Amino acid sequence: MKILFAGVLTALAALVVTGVALTHRTDAVASIDGHAVTRDELLFHMRRLEPRIQNELRNQQGPVARTGRTALQRLAGRALDEIRRDKTTLVLAEEEGLIDSADHADFLADLAGENERRAAAIARGEVVYGLKEFSPEEYYSHRLTALTTALKQRLSQDGRLRVTDADVRRAFDADRDAWSANATTYTYSKLVVPVPDGASADYAAGLQRRVAAADRLAEVADREPGAKLTTATHHGGGAAAHDQDLMAVLGTLSPGRISAPVPGTGQITFYELNGKTVDEDAAFAEYSRRIRQSLIEEKFNQFLQRRVAGSDIEVDTAAVDAINAEDVHQ
Repeated sequence: MKILFAGVLTALAALVVTGVALTHRTDAVASIDGHAVTRDELLFHMRRLEPRIQNELRNQQGPVARTGRTALQRLAGRALDEIRRDKTTLVLAEEEGLIDSADHADFLADLAGENERRAAAIARGEVVYGLKEFSPEEYYSHRLTALTTALKQRLSQDGRLRVTDADVRRAFDADRDAWSANATTYTYSKLVVPVPDGASADYAAGLQRRVAAADRLAEVADREPGAKLTTATHHGGGAAAHDQDLMAVLGTLSPGRISAPVPGTGQITFYELNGKTVDEDAAFAEYSRRIRQSLIEEKFNQFLQRRVAGSDIEVDTAAVDAINAEDVHQ
Protein backbone atom coordinates (compact mmCIF):
# COMPACT_ATOMS: atom_id res chain seq x y z
CA MET A 1 0.00 0.00 0.00
CA LYS A 2 1.12 3.57 -0.58
CA ILE A 3 0.21 6.71 1.30
CA LEU A 4 0.75 10.28 0.20
CA PHE A 5 0.98 13.38 2.37
CA ALA A 6 2.41 16.90 2.38
CA GLY A 7 3.77 18.97 5.24
CA VAL A 8 6.72 18.42 7.52
CA LEU A 9 5.04 17.33 10.77
CA THR A 10 2.27 15.03 9.55
CA ALA A 11 0.93 12.22 11.69
CA LEU A 12 0.96 8.77 10.19
CA ALA A 13 -2.69 8.35 11.12
CA ALA A 14 -3.64 11.27 8.87
CA LEU A 15 -2.09 9.80 5.73
CA VAL A 16 -4.32 8.72 2.86
CA VAL A 17 -3.87 5.12 1.75
CA THR A 18 -3.76 4.21 -1.94
CA GLY A 19 -3.31 0.93 -3.70
CA VAL A 20 -0.42 1.96 -5.93
CA ALA A 21 2.93 0.19 -5.64
CA LEU A 22 5.37 2.31 -3.64
CA THR A 23 8.67 1.52 -5.33
CA HIS A 24 10.52 -1.26 -7.05
CA ARG A 25 12.87 -1.58 -4.06
CA THR A 26 11.78 -4.40 -1.78
CA ASP A 27 13.52 -2.83 1.26
CA ALA A 28 11.84 0.57 0.84
CA VAL A 29 9.30 1.77 3.39
CA ALA A 30 8.88 5.23 1.86
CA SER A 31 9.95 7.41 -1.03
CA ILE A 32 10.66 11.15 -1.17
CA ASP A 33 10.48 12.64 -4.65
CA GLY A 34 11.46 9.24 -6.02
CA HIS A 35 14.36 8.70 -3.59
CA ALA A 36 13.82 5.51 -1.63
CA VAL A 37 13.77 5.47 2.17
CA THR A 38 14.84 2.03 3.31
CA ARG A 39 13.73 0.14 6.39
CA ASP A 40 17.27 0.38 7.80
CA GLU A 41 17.24 4.13 7.21
CA LEU A 42 13.95 4.56 9.08
CA LEU A 43 15.20 2.43 11.97
CA PHE A 44 18.41 4.47 12.12
CA HIS A 45 16.43 7.66 12.59
CA MET A 46 13.98 6.07 15.01
CA ARG A 47 16.89 5.00 17.21
CA ARG A 48 18.39 8.48 17.08
CA LEU A 49 15.10 10.10 18.06
CA GLU A 50 13.89 7.58 20.64
CA PRO A 51 15.43 9.30 23.72
CA ARG A 52 13.84 12.61 22.71
CA ILE A 53 10.42 11.06 22.16
CA GLN A 54 10.62 9.19 25.46
CA ASN A 55 11.42 12.47 27.23
CA GLU A 56 8.47 14.18 25.53
CA LEU A 57 6.13 11.42 26.66
CA ARG A 58 7.42 11.62 30.24
CA ASN A 59 6.83 15.37 30.29
CA GLN A 60 3.45 15.21 28.60
CA GLN A 61 0.69 16.59 30.83
CA GLY A 62 -2.24 14.52 29.61
CA PRO A 63 -2.50 10.82 28.75
CA VAL A 64 -0.75 9.69 25.59
CA ALA A 65 -3.95 8.03 24.44
CA ARG A 66 -5.46 11.48 23.98
CA THR A 67 -3.28 11.98 20.91
CA GLY A 68 -4.65 8.85 19.27
CA ARG A 69 -1.12 7.57 18.59
CA THR A 70 1.07 5.03 20.33
CA ALA A 71 4.63 5.85 21.32
CA LEU A 72 5.97 3.73 18.45
CA GLN A 73 3.71 5.47 15.93
CA ARG A 74 4.82 8.85 17.21
CA LEU A 75 8.46 7.79 16.91
CA ALA A 76 8.00 6.52 13.35
CA GLY A 77 6.12 9.66 12.33
CA ARG A 78 8.78 11.94 13.76
CA ALA A 79 11.52 9.89 12.11
CA LEU A 80 9.80 10.22 8.72
CA ASP A 81 9.50 13.98 9.26
CA GLU A 82 13.24 14.19 9.99
CA ILE A 83 14.10 11.99 7.00
CA ARG A 84 12.02 14.21 4.74
CA ARG A 85 13.88 17.33 5.88
CA ASP A 86 17.34 15.75 5.90
CA LYS A 87 16.84 13.87 2.64
CA THR A 88 15.89 17.15 0.98
CA THR A 89 19.24 18.56 2.10
CA LEU A 90 21.09 15.46 0.90
CA VAL A 91 19.35 15.46 -2.48
CA LEU A 92 20.26 19.13 -2.90
CA ALA A 93 23.87 18.28 -2.02
CA GLU A 94 23.78 15.50 -4.63
CA GLU A 95 22.44 17.93 -7.24
CA GLU A 96 25.26 20.33 -6.43
CA GLY A 97 27.89 17.59 -6.77
CA LEU A 98 28.88 17.63 -3.10
CA ILE A 99 28.07 13.93 -2.66
CA ASP A 100 27.58 11.08 -5.10
CA SER A 101 24.33 9.81 -3.62
CA ALA A 102 21.70 10.69 -1.01
CA ASP A 103 21.01 7.01 -0.28
CA HIS A 104 21.44 5.66 3.25
CA ALA A 105 23.58 2.77 2.02
CA ASP A 106 26.04 5.23 0.50
CA PHE A 107 26.12 7.15 3.78
CA LEU A 108 27.15 3.92 5.53
CA ALA A 109 29.80 3.33 2.87
CA ASP A 110 31.15 6.85 3.38
CA LEU A 111 31.24 6.21 7.14
CA ALA A 112 33.22 2.99 6.67
CA GLY A 113 35.62 4.74 4.30
CA GLU A 114 36.17 7.65 6.68
CA ASN A 115 36.86 5.35 9.62
CA GLU A 116 39.26 3.29 7.49
CA ARG A 117 41.14 6.44 6.47
CA ARG A 118 41.43 7.56 10.08
CA ALA A 119 42.60 4.14 11.24
CA ALA A 120 45.22 4.02 8.47
CA ALA A 121 46.45 7.52 9.32
CA ILE A 122 46.78 6.60 12.99
CA ALA A 123 48.69 3.44 12.04
CA ARG A 124 51.13 5.61 10.06
CA GLY A 125 51.66 7.82 13.11
CA GLU A 126 49.88 10.81 11.61
CA VAL A 127 47.86 13.30 13.62
CA VAL A 128 44.11 12.73 13.31
CA TYR A 129 41.94 15.62 14.42
CA GLY A 130 38.63 14.96 16.10
CA LEU A 131 37.35 11.46 16.71
CA LYS A 132 39.52 8.47 15.95
CA GLU A 133 36.42 6.56 14.85
CA PHE A 134 32.91 7.82 14.13
CA SER A 135 29.78 6.05 15.24
CA PRO A 136 26.98 6.15 12.63
CA GLU A 137 25.10 8.78 14.67
CA GLU A 138 28.20 10.95 15.10
CA TYR A 139 29.14 10.75 11.44
CA TYR A 140 25.59 11.49 10.34
CA SER A 141 25.53 14.77 12.31
CA HIS A 142 29.07 15.61 11.20
CA ARG A 143 28.30 14.97 7.53
CA LEU A 144 24.97 16.79 7.52
CA THR A 145 26.51 19.85 9.20
CA ALA A 146 29.40 19.93 6.75
CA LEU A 147 27.08 19.59 3.74
CA THR A 148 24.76 22.31 5.05
CA THR A 149 27.72 24.66 5.46
CA ALA A 150 28.96 23.87 1.96
CA LEU A 151 25.50 24.38 0.48
CA LYS A 152 25.08 27.77 2.13
CA GLN A 153 28.46 28.83 0.79
CA ARG A 154 27.74 27.62 -2.76
CA LEU A 155 24.20 29.00 -2.96
CA SER A 156 25.28 32.37 -1.61
CA GLN A 157 28.20 32.60 -4.04
CA ASP A 158 26.07 31.88 -7.12
CA GLY A 159 23.35 34.33 -6.11
CA ARG A 160 20.56 31.96 -5.08
CA LEU A 161 20.99 33.14 -1.48
CA ARG A 162 22.01 36.65 -2.45
CA VAL A 163 22.66 39.03 0.45
CA THR A 164 23.67 42.55 -0.61
CA ASP A 165 25.65 45.14 1.31
CA ALA A 166 22.39 47.10 1.58
CA ASP A 167 20.72 44.07 3.20
CA VAL A 168 23.49 43.89 5.78
CA ARG A 169 23.29 47.61 6.52
CA ARG A 170 19.51 47.46 6.97
CA ALA A 171 19.86 44.57 9.41
CA PHE A 172 22.52 46.52 11.32
CA ASP A 173 20.37 49.66 11.49
CA ALA A 174 17.31 47.68 12.58
CA ASP A 175 19.15 46.36 15.66
CA ARG A 176 21.69 49.12 16.13
CA ASP A 177 21.88 48.91 19.92
CA ALA A 178 22.69 45.19 19.94
CA TRP A 179 25.35 45.38 17.22
CA SER A 180 26.91 48.57 18.64
CA ALA A 181 27.26 47.36 22.23
CA ASN A 182 30.93 46.41 21.87
CA ALA A 183 31.77 49.67 20.06
CA THR A 184 30.37 51.92 22.81
CA THR A 185 32.63 53.81 25.18
CA TYR A 186 31.27 54.84 28.58
CA THR A 187 32.72 57.49 30.89
CA TYR A 188 31.43 57.21 34.41
CA SER A 189 31.90 58.13 38.04
CA LYS A 190 31.95 55.56 40.81
CA LEU A 191 31.17 56.34 44.43
CA VAL A 192 32.08 53.73 47.04
CA VAL A 193 30.71 54.41 50.50
CA PRO A 194 31.88 52.21 53.40
CA VAL A 195 29.14 51.00 55.73
CA PRO A 196 30.05 52.00 59.32
CA ASP A 197 30.43 49.22 61.85
CA GLY A 198 27.21 48.76 63.75
CA ALA A 199 25.17 50.71 61.20
CA SER A 200 21.44 50.14 61.48
CA ALA A 201 19.34 48.44 58.84
CA ASP A 202 18.08 51.87 57.80
CA TYR A 203 21.56 53.13 56.89
CA ALA A 204 21.40 51.98 53.27
CA ALA A 205 17.94 53.47 52.77
CA GLY A 206 19.08 56.79 54.20
CA LEU A 207 22.18 56.83 51.98
CA GLN A 208 20.06 56.11 48.92
CA ARG A 209 17.77 59.03 49.76
CA ARG A 210 20.75 61.38 50.11
CA VAL A 211 22.17 60.23 46.77
CA ALA A 212 18.78 60.59 45.08
CA ALA A 213 18.47 64.16 46.38
CA ALA A 214 21.84 65.15 44.87
CA ASP A 215 22.37 66.19 41.28
CA ARG A 216 25.78 64.57 41.02
CA LEU A 217 27.73 61.94 42.96
CA ALA A 218 30.40 64.57 43.60
CA GLU A 219 27.95 66.39 45.87
CA VAL A 220 27.59 63.30 48.05
CA ALA A 221 31.26 62.27 48.19
CA ASP A 222 32.35 65.12 50.43
CA ARG A 223 29.51 64.56 52.90
CA GLU A 224 29.82 60.79 53.44
CA PRO A 225 32.62 59.68 55.81
CA GLY A 226 35.21 57.51 54.05
CA ALA A 227 33.49 57.81 50.66
CA LYS A 228 35.73 57.48 47.61
CA LEU A 229 34.82 58.97 44.23
CA THR A 230 36.66 57.91 41.08
CA THR A 231 36.13 58.37 37.36
CA ALA A 232 36.89 55.86 34.65
CA THR A 233 36.27 54.86 31.04
CA HIS A 234 34.90 51.51 29.93
CA HIS A 235 34.84 50.12 26.39
CA GLY A 236 31.82 47.93 25.75
CA GLY A 237 32.16 44.20 25.58
CA GLY A 238 34.37 41.93 27.60
CA ALA A 239 33.61 38.42 28.75
CA ALA A 240 34.89 38.80 32.31
CA ALA A 241 32.29 38.75 35.07
CA HIS A 242 33.34 42.25 36.18
CA ASP A 243 32.80 43.62 32.65
CA GLN A 244 29.36 42.02 32.43
CA ASP A 245 28.35 43.31 35.86
CA LEU A 246 29.50 46.82 34.96
CA MET A 247 27.64 46.73 31.64
CA ALA A 248 24.50 45.56 33.43
CA VAL A 249 24.57 48.87 35.34
CA LEU A 250 25.95 51.33 32.77
CA GLY A 251 23.90 49.94 29.90
CA THR A 252 20.66 50.97 31.63
CA LEU A 253 21.71 54.57 32.40
CA SER A 254 21.31 57.73 30.39
CA PRO A 255 24.06 60.38 30.65
CA GLY A 256 23.75 62.28 33.91
CA ARG A 257 21.74 59.57 35.67
CA ILE A 258 22.81 57.75 38.84
CA SER A 259 22.36 54.03 39.36
CA ALA A 260 20.54 52.24 42.15
CA PRO A 261 22.82 51.21 45.03
CA VAL A 262 24.99 48.17 44.39
CA PRO A 263 25.60 46.44 47.74
CA GLY A 264 28.92 44.79 48.49
CA THR A 265 30.83 43.44 51.46
CA GLY A 266 31.04 46.33 53.92
CA GLN A 267 30.30 48.96 51.26
CA ILE A 268 27.67 50.39 48.93
CA THR A 269 28.51 51.55 45.40
CA PHE A 270 26.78 54.01 43.09
CA TYR A 271 27.54 54.69 39.41
CA GLU A 272 26.90 57.86 37.44
CA LEU A 273 27.07 57.84 33.65
CA ASN A 274 28.89 60.95 32.47
CA GLY A 275 28.89 60.25 28.75
CA LYS A 276 28.48 57.59 26.07
CA THR A 277 29.87 57.51 22.53
CA VAL A 278 29.37 54.91 19.81
CA ASP A 279 31.79 54.31 16.95
CA GLU A 280 29.24 52.98 14.47
CA ASP A 281 31.80 52.56 11.70
CA ALA A 282 33.85 50.31 13.97
CA ALA A 283 30.73 48.41 15.03
CA PHE A 284 29.62 47.86 11.44
CA ALA A 285 33.10 46.78 10.37
CA GLU A 286 33.25 44.31 13.25
CA TYR A 287 29.80 42.80 12.87
CA SER A 288 28.98 43.03 9.16
CA ARG A 289 30.40 39.57 8.41
CA ARG A 290 28.40 38.03 11.27
CA ILE A 291 25.25 39.82 10.12
CA ARG A 292 25.78 38.59 6.55
CA GLN A 293 26.15 34.99 7.74
CA SER A 294 22.99 35.34 9.81
CA LEU A 295 21.05 36.59 6.78
CA ILE A 296 22.42 33.78 4.60
CA GLU A 297 21.38 31.27 7.27
CA GLU A 298 17.88 32.72 7.30
CA LYS A 299 17.60 32.65 3.50
CA PHE A 300 18.93 29.09 3.34
CA ASN A 301 16.37 27.87 5.89
CA GLN A 302 13.60 29.49 3.86
CA PHE A 303 14.98 28.02 0.62
CA LEU A 304 15.17 24.54 2.12
CA GLN A 305 11.73 24.78 3.72
CA ARG A 306 10.19 25.62 0.35
CA ARG A 307 11.78 22.49 -1.12
CA VAL A 308 10.57 20.39 1.79
CA ALA A 309 7.04 21.78 1.51
CA GLY A 310 7.03 21.09 -2.22
CA SER A 311 8.28 17.53 -1.95
CA ASP A 312 6.09 14.43 -2.22
CA ILE A 313 6.44 11.60 0.25
CA GLU A 314 5.00 8.13 -0.24
CA VAL A 315 4.85 5.77 2.73
CA ASP A 316 4.19 2.03 2.81
CA THR A 317 2.04 1.92 5.95
CA ALA A 318 2.12 -1.87 6.15
CA ALA A 319 5.93 -1.88 6.14
CA VAL A 320 6.12 0.89 8.74
CA ASP A 321 3.49 -0.75 10.98
CA ALA A 322 5.45 -4.01 10.82
CA ILE A 323 8.33 -2.36 12.72
CA ASN A 324 8.13 -3.24 16.42
CA ALA A 325 9.99 -2.19 19.55
CA GLU A 326 12.44 -5.08 19.26
CA ASP A 327 13.47 -3.83 15.79
CA VAL A 328 14.20 -0.38 17.18
CA HIS A 329 16.24 -1.72 20.10
CA GLN A 330 18.42 -4.12 18.10
